[in-house]
Amino acid sequence: MEYSKYMNSSIQSVSPSGIRKFFDIANEMQDVISLSIGEPDFQTPWHIRDEGIRSLEKGKTWYSPNRGFADLLKEITAYYQRRFGITYSPTTQTLVTVGGSEAIDLCFRTLIERGDEVIIPQPSFVCYEPLTVMAGGVPVIINTKNEDNFRLKADDLRAAITDRTKLLVLPFPNNPTGAIMEKHDLEEIAKVCIEKDILVLSDEIYSELTYGDRDHVSIASVDGMYERTVVINGFSKSYAMTGWRLGYALGPAEIIAQMTKLHQYGIMSAPTTAQYAAIEALKNGDRDVNRMRDEYDMRRRLVVDSFNDMGLSCFEPLGAFYVFPCIKSTGLSSDEFCTRLIMEKHVAVVPGTAFGACGDGFVRVSYSYSLKHLKIALQRIREFLEELKNGN
Repeated sequence: MEYSKYMNSSIQSVSPSGIRKFFDIANEMQDVISLSIGEPDFQTPWHIRDEGIRSLEKGKTWYSPNRGFADLLKEITAYYQRRFGITYSPTTQTLVTVGGSEAIDLCFRTLIERGDEVIIPQPSFVCYEPLTVMAGGVPVIINTKNEDNFRLKADDLRAAITDRTKLLVLPFPNNPTGAIMEKHDLEEIAKVCIEKDILVLSDEIYSELTYGDRDHVSIASVDGMYERTVVINGFSKSYAMTGWRLGYALGPAEIIAQMTKLHQYGIMSAPTTAQYAAIEALKNGDRDVNRMRDEYDMRRRLVVDSFNDMGLSCFEPLGAFYVFPCIKSTGLSSDEFCTRLIMEKHVAVVPGTAFGACGDGFVRVSYSYSLKHLKIALQRIREFLEELKNGN
């Protein structure tokens, strides 16, 4: 039977993630050292796990309200006020979702009508472009540049806007580059968004993972942007809670209300056990976040210094837990480099092209792994580069 005629053509036009190829190869091989997964290697802190366990022991296994438990909504809004100085209503401007990914999908499906253009800076996480297409929108790609530390420039944004532009995706701190946007960068972006009357989806899932003296700044805190920004965040990266599948959206009440309809009919509610754990994370998890951030920072400096010492130039990433070294000096494409590295040295990294065509000549390396793990992988990469130089 031919099933394609029954399927949504927008979904059929979307290709699977390019990251999957190297995950699958790594899973089929033995002794692979992987630097390919964007997942904390820390366990969820015990006091957070314990709260989830306690909720089960007490028989708290019922549905939550569609938006999420009231206590969690209050803690989320208190957190954004405390950390970023932005005030949201827990009852009308906040929605708890199944991971940040669901929140992104809901935002796209709420705001995009067929033919609307969505501006997506790349390299960036793999979901934005396919979700735009599946919502009936048209992705418009802005290639960010190594020489700009992969930040979005206001002039490039202005040049990409047309009469059909509806939404800008602002994915910072960035996966895969580790780039951040500082306040002065966001102020320039805000001027364009206000002038051209476009909305912003600000994906802030890595907001707690910034380094040095640079704290994360949300574009929603910039003058004129609160009312035109939907903020997406979650618990996966900051609290090492990837498997708990819990995220949230913050934004104008009218938009959150429409997103809630989609969430209500498609999902019903986010996992109950995870919500009780998340309340504990927001109440008492600051020290855990700081401890993990300090560890990531130490790993970050090791990996950046190592790649530069190997001759693979690498700008200093100031957010997330990735580096994005340039491998053009090897003469290999990103895909060739990653394929040979995993086959010859059993080290898995991800080609930059998985995050957009402008990522060719780069690879994404995650440092969300132990120092021992990183040192073994880095030594194998060094050996690989030396063998390439010797013509092997």
